[in-house]
Amino acid sequence: MWTRHHKRRNTGRLIVPAITGLFLAYFGFHAYHGEYGIYSKYQLDARIAEEQSRLDKLVAARAKLEGRIALLQDGTLEKDMLDEQARRSLNLARENEVVILLDKND
Repeated sequence: MWTRHHKRRNTGRLIVPAITGLFLAYFGFHAYHGEYGIYSKYQLDARIAEEQSRLDKLVAARAKLEGRIALLQDGTLEKDMLDEQARRSLNLARENEVVILLDKND
């Protein structure tokens, strides 16, 4: 009677851990680099900081413009402010005034 003896191979024991390792590597990679991953959070925080500084600049510019507009309001009309705005819009100057021309790049 003939009997076959099969050697046990170790490859069968490695299939489940190898597949598990691949799944963990896949999900780990996407947890860090994915659209909602950890690295994306750092990029979003940096973008939020940039946009916040831009917003602060715009708020300051708006406050400055609102202050100038407040000087032109009906009840608090200042003659100097009105004179300056009229001269600038009409491009006029008096004979005894000194005009300093500036570049728009400054």
